[in-house]
Amino acid sequence: MTSPDTEAEHVEASNLLYRDPALYDMVQSDSTSAGMCQTLIELHRPDARTLADFGCGTGRDLEILGRRFECIGVDLQSGMVDHAHQARPWLDIRTGDMRTVRLGKHMDVVACMGNSLAYVHDNDEIGQVFATFAAHARPSALLVLCSPVAPITQAEPTTATVGTPKGPATVTIRHEWDLRTQINTMHRRWVLPRGDEARDEIRRRVLFPRELERYAEIAGFEVLDMLDGAGTGLIGPTAYTVARYTRR
Repeated sequence: MTSPDTEAEHVEASNLLYRDPALYDMVQSDSTSAGMCQTLIELHRPDARTLADFGCGTGRDLEILGRRFECIGVDLQSGMVDHAHQARPWLDIRTGDMRTVRLGKHMDVVACMGNSLAYVHDNDEIGQVFATFAAHARPSALLVLCSPVAPITQAEPTTATVGTPKGPATVTIRHEWDLRTQINTMHRRWVLPRGDEARDEIRRRVLFPRELERYAEIAGFEVLDMLDGAGTGLIGPTAYTVARYTRR
């Protein structure tokens, strides 16, 4: 297993948004993940009161979910957690590795959003993450995941303008797909407001739907549904998975 420090350093070095958590918050301000998570909870476990979010980043989603649930967040990257403590000091957010962390609590909902699961590439370590989910689940608890279930294989680069605290930046993105490893690599080139450049190389493991379902089943979860962000079935490359813990 890669050590937590080494893994956190690699993920941070590969992604400008993780090196600059305030920029991450700004770029992700229109995310609908928290709303989608809450919708699935209301549908499948409306009596839920407690929630643990593994890979919570800066706590942006927890800030919303915390209005409804008693929440704990865990993230591997100390820089993201430090920013969360400054920006949202009322939240309980801790540094930890979701492959091994144990909080000593059992929750009504276990969540892992923002593609956090996709940064775990090794099969055995993915199994360890699902064991962590199970270790924090009460009987009939919900598991809510957001993760890639199909690769992005668009051949041509795309370019967009992104707002930053110092003005608009231009971002050019291209993707590579390695079928053997199931790694979808996003190459991202930033041209920042003052003309400086930054480059990202973000490697995410794609778990296909039946594969994802199998990992969940081994850990004791029964998959209830998979759907994309629009909530109308499974079409796009990223899916929300909701499952129920069936063990006592």
